[in-house]
Amino acid sequence: MTKSVAIIGTRGYPSYYGGFETAVRKIAPHLAESGWQVTVYGRDGATRDDDPARDARVVSTTTGGIESRSLSTLSYGFTAVLDALVHKPDVALVMNVANGFWLPLLRLRGIPTLVNVDGIEWERAKWGRLAKFVFRSGARTTAWFGTRLVGDAREIVRRWQADFGRRAVFIPYGGEEPGILPLESGLTHRGYALVVARFVPENTVAEFVEAARTIARSHDVVIVGSSGYGDELDEAVAELAATSPRVTWLGHLSDDRRLLALWQHAGAYFHGHSVGGTNPALVQAMLCGAPTVARDTVYNREVLGDSGVFVAPTPAAISEAVVDLLGDPVRQEALADAAQARAREHYTWADICRRYEAELTALVARGVRRRR
Repeated sequence: MTKSVAIIGTRGYPSYYGGFETAVRKIAPHLAESGWQVTVYGRDGATRDDDPARDARVVSTTTGGIESRSLSTLSYGFTAVLDALVHKPDVALVMNVANGFWLPLLRLRGIPTLVNVDGIEWERAKWGRLAKFVFRSGARTTAWFGTRLVGDAREIVRRWQADFGRRAVFIPYGGEEPGILPLESGLTHRGYALVVARFVPENTVAEFVEAARTIARSHDVVIVGSSGYGDELDEAVAELAATSPRVTWLGHLSDDRRLLALWQHAGAYFHGHSVGGTNPALVQAMLCGAPTVARDTVYNREVLGDSGVFVAPTPAAISEAVVDLLGDPVRQEALADAAQARAREHYTWADICRRYEAELTALVARGVRRRR
Protein backbone atom coordinates (compact mmCIF):
# COMPACT_ATOMS: atom_id res chain seq x y z
CA MET A 1 0.00 0.00 0.00
CA THR A 2 1.35 3.43 -0.96
CA LYS A 3 1.69 5.72 2.04
CA SER A 4 0.99 9.45 1.86
CA VAL A 5 2.50 12.30 3.89
CA ALA A 6 1.79 16.01 4.05
CA ILE A 7 4.66 18.28 5.11
CA ILE A 8 3.35 21.43 6.78
CA GLY A 9 5.04 24.50 8.24
CA THR A 10 7.78 25.48 5.80
CA ARG A 11 7.97 27.94 2.92
CA GLY A 12 7.64 25.07 0.49
CA TYR A 13 9.66 22.82 -1.79
CA PRO A 14 12.26 23.50 -2.93
CA SER A 15 13.09 26.51 -0.78
CA TYR A 16 16.43 27.76 0.55
CA TYR A 17 15.14 30.01 3.32
CA GLY A 18 16.21 28.26 6.52
CA GLY A 19 16.78 25.04 8.43
CA PHE A 20 13.28 23.61 8.02
CA GLU A 21 13.44 24.22 4.28
CA THR A 22 16.84 22.55 4.07
CA ALA A 23 15.45 19.51 5.87
CA VAL A 24 12.45 19.29 3.55
CA ARG A 25 14.70 19.49 0.47
CA LYS A 26 16.34 16.29 1.71
CA ILE A 27 13.47 14.42 3.41
CA ALA A 28 10.81 14.91 0.73
CA PRO A 29 12.81 13.36 -2.17
CA HIS A 30 13.98 10.54 0.10
CA LEU A 31 10.38 9.66 0.93
CA ALA A 32 9.36 9.91 -2.73
CA GLU A 33 12.20 7.58 -3.68
CA SER A 34 10.92 5.12 -1.06
CA GLY A 35 7.47 5.09 -2.66
CA TRP A 36 5.61 7.66 -0.57
CA GLN A 37 3.13 10.16 -2.00
CA VAL A 38 4.63 13.41 -0.74
CA THR A 39 2.88 16.79 -0.61
CA VAL A 40 4.79 19.82 0.67
CA TYR A 41 2.74 22.90 1.57
CA GLY A 42 4.29 26.29 0.99
CA ARG A 43 3.85 29.91 0.01
CA ASP A 44 3.49 31.45 -3.41
CA GLY A 45 6.79 32.84 -4.68
CA ALA A 46 8.88 31.23 -1.93
CA THR A 47 10.14 28.23 -3.91
CA ARG A 48 12.44 27.64 -6.87
CA ASP A 49 10.38 25.61 -9.31
CA ASP A 50 13.17 25.83 -11.89
CA ASP A 51 15.66 24.24 -9.48
CA PRO A 52 17.43 21.45 -11.42
CA ALA A 53 17.64 19.44 -8.19
CA ARG A 54 13.87 19.50 -7.74
CA ASP A 55 12.28 16.04 -7.51
CA ALA A 56 9.23 16.01 -9.79
CA ARG A 57 7.62 13.29 -7.67
CA VAL A 58 7.17 15.72 -4.79
CA VAL A 59 3.91 17.66 -5.05
CA SER A 60 4.18 21.34 -4.10
CA THR A 61 0.95 22.96 -2.93
CA THR A 62 0.69 26.66 -2.11
CA THR A 63 -1.95 28.09 0.21
CA GLY A 64 -2.78 31.62 1.29
CA GLY A 65 -1.64 33.51 4.34
CA ILE A 66 -0.59 36.83 5.80
CA GLU A 67 2.98 37.75 4.86
CA SER A 68 4.31 39.35 8.03
CA ARG A 69 6.96 38.49 10.56
CA SER A 70 4.47 37.72 13.33
CA LEU A 71 1.55 36.14 11.44
CA SER A 72 3.00 34.30 8.45
CA THR A 73 3.75 30.99 10.17
CA LEU A 74 0.37 30.85 11.89
CA SER A 75 -1.69 31.89 8.86
CA TYR A 76 0.05 29.74 6.25
CA GLY A 77 0.07 26.80 8.66
CA PHE A 78 -3.66 27.15 9.18
CA THR A 79 -4.53 27.16 5.48
CA ALA A 80 -2.19 24.22 4.85
CA VAL A 81 -3.90 22.24 7.60
CA LEU A 82 -7.32 23.05 6.15
CA ASP A 83 -6.23 21.65 2.78
CA ALA A 84 -4.74 18.57 4.44
CA LEU A 85 -8.04 17.94 6.22
CA VAL A 86 -9.71 17.65 2.83
CA HIS A 87 -7.13 15.30 1.28
CA LYS A 88 -6.44 13.35 4.50
CA PRO A 89 -2.88 11.98 4.12
CA ASP A 90 -1.87 8.96 6.16
CA VAL A 91 0.43 11.12 8.29
CA ALA A 92 1.58 14.74 8.58
CA LEU A 93 5.10 15.97 9.23
CA VAL A 94 4.63 19.35 10.93
CA MET A 95 7.43 21.86 11.39
CA ASN A 96 7.39 24.55 14.10
CA VAL A 97 5.41 24.64 17.35
CA ALA A 98 3.49 27.72 16.16
CA ASN A 99 1.47 25.22 14.16
CA GLY A 100 0.61 23.41 17.37
CA PHE A 101 -2.64 25.37 17.51
CA TRP A 102 -3.87 23.46 14.45
CA LEU A 103 -2.88 19.97 15.63
CA PRO A 104 -6.31 19.30 17.24
CA LEU A 105 -7.88 19.65 13.78
CA LEU A 106 -5.56 17.02 12.35
CA ARG A 107 -6.23 14.74 15.31
CA LEU A 108 -10.01 15.07 14.89
CA ARG A 109 -9.57 14.10 11.24
CA GLY A 110 -7.60 11.01 12.28
CA ILE A 111 -4.27 12.22 10.83
CA PRO A 112 -1.32 11.33 13.10
CA THR A 113 1.42 13.96 13.36
CA LEU A 114 5.18 13.92 13.66
CA VAL A 115 6.13 17.40 14.91
CA ASN A 116 9.62 18.88 14.70
CA VAL A 117 9.55 21.31 17.63
CA ASP A 118 12.61 23.29 16.45
CA GLY A 119 14.34 25.44 19.07
CA ILE A 120 13.00 27.26 22.11
CA GLU A 121 11.27 29.95 20.03
CA TRP A 122 9.85 31.86 23.00
CA GLU A 123 13.40 32.64 24.14
CA ARG A 124 14.42 34.27 20.85
CA ALA A 125 15.25 37.96 21.22
CA LYS A 126 13.69 38.86 17.87
CA TRP A 127 10.17 38.19 19.17
CA GLY A 128 8.12 40.63 21.21
CA ARG A 129 6.11 39.70 24.27
CA LEU A 130 2.99 38.71 22.33
CA ALA A 131 4.91 36.53 19.87
CA LYS A 132 6.74 34.80 22.71
CA PHE A 133 3.41 34.09 24.37
CA VAL A 134 2.06 32.66 21.12
CA PHE A 135 5.07 30.36 20.67
CA ARG A 136 4.94 29.20 24.27
CA SER A 137 1.20 28.51 23.95
CA GLY A 138 1.80 26.72 20.66
CA ALA A 139 4.43 24.58 22.33
CA ARG A 140 2.04 23.66 25.11
CA THR A 141 -0.63 22.74 22.54
CA THR A 142 1.96 20.70 20.63
CA ALA A 143 2.77 18.82 23.82
CA TRP A 144 -0.92 18.01 24.26
CA PHE A 145 -1.90 17.12 20.71
CA GLY A 146 1.24 16.12 18.77
CA THR A 147 1.27 12.37 18.21
CA ARG A 148 5.06 12.11 18.17
CA LEU A 149 7.63 14.85 18.73
CA VAL A 150 11.11 15.30 17.25
CA GLY A 151 13.84 17.30 18.95
CA ASP A 152 16.84 18.18 16.78
CA ALA A 153 19.24 18.31 19.75
CA ARG A 154 19.56 16.29 22.93
CA GLU A 155 19.22 19.52 24.91
CA ILE A 156 15.92 20.25 23.15
CA VAL A 157 14.69 16.76 24.05
CA ARG A 158 15.69 17.42 27.68
CA ARG A 159 13.92 20.80 27.75
CA TRP A 160 10.65 19.36 26.42
CA GLN A 161 10.71 16.62 29.03
CA ALA A 162 11.43 19.14 31.79
CA ASP A 163 9.09 21.94 30.64
CA PHE A 164 6.15 20.01 29.21
CA GLY A 165 6.50 16.42 30.39
CA ARG A 166 6.66 15.13 26.81
CA ARG A 167 9.22 12.72 25.46
CA ALA A 168 10.66 13.46 22.03
CA VAL A 169 12.79 11.38 19.71
CA PHE A 170 16.20 12.85 18.93
CA ILE A 171 16.81 13.37 15.20
CA PRO A 172 19.32 16.11 14.35
CA TYR A 173 19.84 17.96 11.10
CA GLY A 174 22.36 16.74 8.58
CA GLY A 175 24.65 17.75 5.79
CA GLU A 176 26.52 16.37 2.81
CA GLU A 177 30.16 16.45 1.79
CA PRO A 178 30.40 18.64 -1.31
CA GLY A 179 33.61 17.39 -2.91
CA ILE A 180 36.26 19.86 -4.03
CA LEU A 181 34.74 23.22 -5.01
CA PRO A 182 36.32 26.30 -6.63
CA LEU A 183 37.49 29.23 -4.55
CA GLU A 184 35.42 32.40 -4.76
CA SER A 185 37.07 34.99 -6.98
CA GLY A 186 39.15 37.51 -5.04
CA LEU A 187 39.57 35.34 -1.94
CA THR A 188 42.42 33.13 -0.72
CA HIS A 189 42.08 29.64 0.72
CA ARG A 190 41.96 29.83 4.54
CA GLY A 191 42.55 33.56 4.30
CA TYR A 192 39.12 35.02 5.13
CA ALA A 193 36.54 35.11 7.92
CA LEU A 194 32.99 34.04 7.13
CA VAL A 195 29.60 34.39 8.79
CA VAL A 196 26.39 32.81 7.45
CA ALA A 197 23.24 33.77 9.32
CA ARG A 198 19.82 35.32 9.20
CA PHE A 199 20.06 38.82 10.66
CA VAL A 200 18.27 38.34 13.98
CA PRO A 201 19.59 39.19 17.48
CA GLU A 202 20.05 35.61 18.70
CA ASN A 203 22.46 34.88 15.84
CA THR A 204 25.01 37.37 17.19
CA VAL A 205 25.23 39.14 13.83
CA ALA A 206 25.42 42.66 15.29
CA GLU A 207 28.36 41.64 17.46
CA PHE A 208 30.11 40.02 14.52
CA VAL A 209 29.62 43.14 12.40
CA GLU A 210 31.40 45.16 15.08
CA ALA A 211 34.12 42.51 15.30
CA ALA A 212 34.47 42.63 11.50
CA ARG A 213 35.70 46.21 11.69
CA THR A 214 38.73 44.88 13.59
CA ILE A 215 39.13 41.67 11.60
CA ALA A 216 39.07 43.58 8.29
CA ARG A 217 42.20 45.52 9.23
CA SER A 218 44.22 42.40 8.42
CA HIS A 219 41.93 39.86 6.72
CA ASP A 220 39.03 39.62 4.29
CA VAL A 221 35.54 39.20 5.75
CA VAL A 222 32.57 37.65 3.92
CA ILE A 223 29.04 38.12 5.27
CA VAL A 224 26.20 35.93 3.95
CA GLY A 225 22.62 36.60 5.03
CA SER A 226 20.05 39.31 5.59
CA SER A 227 17.00 40.05 7.70
CA GLY A 228 14.70 39.64 4.71
CA TYR A 229 12.93 42.84 5.72
CA GLY A 230 15.55 45.56 5.09
CA ASP A 231 16.12 46.21 8.80
CA GLU A 232 18.70 48.42 10.51
CA LEU A 233 21.21 45.59 10.61
CA ASP A 234 21.01 45.23 6.83
CA GLU A 235 21.78 48.95 6.57
CA ALA A 236 24.73 48.63 8.97
CA VAL A 237 26.22 45.72 6.99
CA ALA A 238 25.70 47.56 3.71
CA GLU A 239 27.48 50.60 5.15
CA LEU A 240 30.38 48.47 6.41
CA ALA A 241 30.78 46.72 3.04
CA ALA A 242 30.67 50.06 1.22
CA THR A 243 33.35 51.67 3.40
CA SER A 244 35.68 48.71 4.01
CA PRO A 245 37.35 47.23 0.90
CA ARG A 246 38.03 43.95 2.75
CA VAL A 247 34.38 43.32 3.67
CA THR A 248 32.03 41.63 1.18
CA TRP A 249 28.29 41.29 1.79
CA LEU A 250 26.62 38.69 -0.43
CA GLY A 251 23.13 38.90 1.05
CA HIS A 252 21.01 35.75 0.98
CA LEU A 253 22.52 33.00 -1.17
CA SER A 254 20.31 30.37 -2.81
CA ASP A 255 23.23 28.88 -4.76
CA ASP A 256 24.15 25.88 -2.60
CA ARG A 257 27.45 25.16 -4.34
CA ARG A 258 28.65 28.72 -3.91
CA LEU A 259 27.78 28.67 -0.21
CA LEU A 260 29.44 25.29 0.30
CA ALA A 261 32.57 26.60 -1.42
CA LEU A 262 32.67 29.59 0.91
CA TRP A 263 32.59 27.26 3.92
CA GLN A 264 35.14 24.89 2.39
CA HIS A 265 37.78 27.56 1.84
CA ALA A 266 37.12 29.77 4.89
CA GLY A 267 39.91 30.32 7.36
CA ALA A 268 37.50 31.00 10.22
CA TYR A 269 33.73 30.50 10.13
CA PHE A 270 31.87 32.30 12.92
CA HIS A 271 28.69 30.57 14.07
CA GLY A 272 26.71 32.81 16.41
CA HIS A 273 23.38 30.96 16.67
CA SER A 274 22.36 30.76 20.31
CA VAL A 275 18.77 29.51 20.78
CA GLY A 276 18.05 26.70 18.31
CA GLY A 277 19.13 23.10 18.62
CA THR A 278 21.30 21.38 16.03
CA ASN A 279 21.80 24.08 13.41
CA PRO A 280 21.90 22.91 9.76
CA ALA A 281 24.37 25.63 8.77
CA LEU A 282 26.80 24.52 11.46
CA VAL A 283 26.54 20.86 10.47
CA GLN A 284 27.06 21.70 6.80
CA ALA A 285 30.03 23.92 7.64
CA MET A 286 31.57 21.02 9.55
CA LEU A 287 31.16 18.65 6.60
CA CYS A 288 32.79 21.27 4.38
CA GLY A 289 35.77 21.35 6.73
CA ALA A 290 35.35 24.94 7.95
CA PRO A 291 37.48 25.85 10.97
CA THR A 292 34.79 27.14 13.32
CA VAL A 293 34.59 29.80 16.02
CA ALA A 294 31.21 29.43 17.74
CA ARG A 295 29.24 31.31 20.34
CA ASP A 296 29.51 29.35 23.57
CA THR A 297 26.13 27.66 24.02
CA VAL A 298 25.03 24.22 25.11
CA TYR A 299 23.73 23.55 21.59
CA ASN A 300 26.95 24.50 19.78
CA ARG A 301 29.02 22.47 22.23
CA GLU A 302 26.76 19.46 21.69
CA VAL A 303 27.27 19.60 17.93
CA LEU A 304 30.94 20.61 17.73
CA GLY A 305 32.34 18.72 20.69
CA ASP A 306 36.09 19.39 20.71
CA SER A 307 36.21 20.48 17.07
CA GLY A 308 35.53 24.20 17.54
CA VAL A 309 36.64 27.34 19.36
CA PHE A 310 34.02 28.74 21.75
CA VAL A 311 33.72 32.43 22.59
CA ALA A 312 31.57 34.87 24.53
CA PRO A 313 29.13 36.91 22.39
CA THR A 314 31.13 40.14 22.44
CA PRO A 315 32.85 41.91 19.54
CA ALA A 316 36.20 41.81 21.33
CA ALA A 317 36.07 38.08 22.05
CA ILE A 318 34.88 37.28 18.52
CA SER A 319 37.52 39.38 16.75
CA GLU A 320 40.34 38.04 18.93
CA ALA A 321 39.39 34.38 18.36
CA VAL A 322 38.84 34.84 14.62
CA VAL A 323 42.09 36.75 14.04
CA ASP A 324 44.04 34.19 16.10
CA LEU A 325 42.60 31.32 14.05
CA LEU A 326 43.25 33.08 10.74
CA GLY A 327 46.89 33.37 11.76
CA ASP A 328 47.32 29.71 12.72
CA PRO A 329 47.25 27.37 9.67
CA VAL A 330 48.08 24.29 11.73
CA ARG A 331 45.15 24.81 14.05
CA GLN A 332 42.88 25.59 11.11
CA GLU A 333 43.51 22.20 9.54
CA ALA A 334 43.28 20.36 12.86
CA LEU A 335 39.86 21.88 13.59
CA ALA A 336 38.69 21.31 10.01
CA ASP A 337 39.62 17.62 10.10
CA ALA A 338 38.07 17.09 13.54
CA ALA A 339 34.81 18.81 12.59
CA GLN A 340 34.51 16.85 9.37
CA ALA A 341 35.11 13.54 11.11
CA ARG A 342 32.53 14.34 13.80
CA ALA A 343 29.91 15.35 11.25
CA ARG A 344 30.49 12.19 9.20
CA GLU A 345 29.81 10.11 12.28
CA HIS A 346 26.73 11.91 13.60
CA TYR A 347 25.19 14.28 11.05
CA THR A 348 24.62 12.88 7.55
CA TRP A 349 21.35 13.40 5.68
CA ALA A 350 21.20 9.80 4.47
CA ASP A 351 20.94 8.52 8.04
CA ILE A 352 18.62 11.30 9.20
CA CYS A 353 16.18 10.83 6.32
CA ARG A 354 15.97 7.12 7.15
CA ARG A 355 15.18 7.98 10.77
CA TYR A 356 12.39 10.36 9.75
CA GLU A 357 10.93 7.73 7.45
CA ALA A 358 11.01 5.14 10.23
CA GLU A 359 9.06 7.44 12.56
CA LEU A 360 6.50 8.30 9.88
CA THR A 361 6.08 4.62 8.95
CA ALA A 362 5.49 3.72 12.59
CA LEU A 363 2.79 6.41 12.87
CA VAL A 364 1.04 5.14 9.73
CA ALA A 365 1.09 1.58 11.05
CA ARG A 366 -0.24 2.80 14.38
CA GLY A 367 -3.10 4.57 12.60
CA VAL A 368 -3.93 1.47 10.56
CA ARG A 369 -4.06 -0.68 13.71
CA ARG A 370 -6.30 1.85 15.42
CA ARG A 371 -8.75 1.95 12.50
CA ARG A 372 -8.90 -1.86 12.47
